[in-house]
Amino acid sequence: MTIKAVCFDLDDTLLWDDKSVTEAFEATCQVAHQEANVDEAQLEAEVRKEARALYATYEPFAFTKMIGINPFEALWGNFSAGEQPEFRQLEQLAPIYREESWHRGLKACGVDNRELARKLADRFGIERRKRPYVYDNETFKVLDELKGKYKLLLLTNGCPSLQQEKIDGVPELTPYFNHIIISGTFGKGKPDSSIFHHALELLDVKPEEALMVGDKLTTDVKGSLSVGMHAVWVNRTGHIRNDEIVPNYEIKHLSELHDIIAENA
Repeated sequence: MTIKAVCFDLDDTLLWDDKSVTEAFEATCQVAHQEANVDEAQLEAEVRKEARALYATYEPFAFTKMIGINPFEALWGNFSAGEQPEFRQLEQLAPIYREESWHRGLKACGVDNRELARKLADRFGIERRKRPYVYDNETFKVLDELKGKYKLLLLTNGCPSLQQEKIDGVPELTPYFNHIIISGTFGKGKPDSSIFHHALELLDVKPEEALMVGDKLTTDVKGSLSVGMHAVWVNRTGHIRNDEIVPNYEIKHLSELHDIIAENA
């Protein structure tokens, strides 16, 4: 059946979030090196480890997994939006979590300095916000080619305030989409089938008339397959997958979508 709609994931599909986070860590760890002679690579590794471990101890952790908020988003997100009470908990926890993650990372590197940890926690948010990257010669080029020919929908997991901040950081992005769905606003996240059914209802298309394009097998691909959509896995970095979740298509560049759409004409 002819493709009438294309749904896109946001992070690491249209926005290069991994690059943004990596560079924010690098810039922040440089400050620690300058002030306390901390090994930059070791500090980044330790903070990433400590942040993951600490994040899992908080009461709203199960909720964040359902909505799709990862530990590194909590290192800079403020969680000021969203109706669920868990967002209010996260809003209160976030400053404590950020400082403690950096403090534990510093201690693992032999530096017990809470004032520096507080400074680094603030700096990471600043550095991350400086870097709203898209994929050059890919994101806007392909959206330009699809706009007006197909219905377009942005389907992203995460906190409403943080995901909206990411979208607002690239203001050219929003006009391309007929609809934008943020899991924290909807109440459930990918791969839950309900959020994909909601997307299809908004688009007013049948599952077989829609593509879901995303970089996560466990959310984008798994969820879209569960409702009968065409699942396109964006695998730019050559990840090896097992056969537990098998996409209909695997691509390295968004321009490959044109051949997929033509195949289903």
